Amino acid sequence: MQRRYTLPVLLWLAACGEEPQSREPSRPPPRVGIVEVRPRPTPLAFTYGGRVTATRQTEVRARVGGILLRRAFTEGSEVREGDVLFLIDPAPYQAAVNLATAQVQEAEATTQRARRDQQRTAALLRAAAGSEKDRDDAVFALAQAEAALAAASARLATSRLELGYSTVTAPIAGFTSLEAMPEGSLVGTGEANSLLTRITQLDPVQVAFAFHLPDLAALSAGDGPDLQAEVVLGPDGGPQGRVSFTEATVDPATGTVRARATLPNAGHRLRPGQFVRIRVSGRLRDAIRIPQSAVQQDIQGPFAYVLGPDSRAERRALRLGRLLGEEWVIEEGLRAGDRVIAEGVAKVTEGAVVDAQEARP
Repeated sequence: MQRRYTLPVLLWLAACGEEPQSREPSRPPPRVGIVEVRPRPTPLAFTYGGRVTATRQTEVRARVGGILLRRAFTEGSEVREGDVLFLIDPAPYQAAVNLATAQVQEAEATTQRARRDQQRTAALLRAAAGSEKDRDDAVFALAQAEAALAAASARLATSRLELGYSTVTAPIAGFTSLEAMPEGSLVGTGEANSLLTRITQLDPVQVAFAFHLPDLAALSAGDGPDLQAEVVLGPDGGPQGRVSFTEATVDPATGTVRARATLPNAGHRLRPGQFVRIRVSGRLRDAIRIPQSAVQQDIQGPFAYVLGPDSRAERRALRLGRLLGEEWVIEEGLRAGDRVIAEGVAKVTEGAVVDAQEARP
């Protein structure tokens, strides 16, 4: 016979548990995405502060004294090697050349006469018509004349050299500075009054900076032939070159290693003395990288969940290296072949069973 219950009876039976109890269905394990750890050659980039220096910079100085007659360039303009820059009054030096030329001609004539006299005295001595003293005197006179000719020739060469120095040319190509002495000034050859201008070469340029020792060690572990360098000037980047010098010793005061990069500067965007940011890049051999989303942080430090036996999540403490884009370089804590949970990490607890699938690239 079928039972009929009124509402109060049903409520009493439910409270007493006479009705069969319904069980909630168990939740499925959370679905997560995993990545398998594989050591990969990893590019490294470190950014430092640096100062731009000229590859070549020289002072243009007067080699002879005199009145500065003319400046033949526009201050701040670009000049080529060998271009005329200044003209010092050449008249005294031209007169010295003329005088030295006359002295050379006179010495040549004296030498020719002494040579003929020596030849005659030698012939007379062979014919028993002369004396040995006459021969010796003639030989001595010829030697004196030849020495005087050599001295006159040296004075002529010096005079011509000084005359050439009266026209001051550019020793290198580059950009000139302001003139140090105006036209009409009396220039000399001393340290105080010989500077005329400076020339600075702007292409290429160098950037002086200092490596942090751990950074240099990481970069030196790579297999690339050179360390590449780029000046950070904005979204469009800047000139790119290479590290051309690295000091062999460490500065004991700062723990850094001095270095220098050489970069092209065709557009002259970099100027000597300018402070810039320079990014140095190389390659780190066989580094372990995992997505940034896989790394968690708590009071014990950074960690990640690794898929263990029976699809259970295991906690691994990590020692992090550099953040490269959206990936962390892992110094310690993971091994090749580990499967790290990179997606759905927020739903995972230590020891929980997970439904693991390959993470999206």
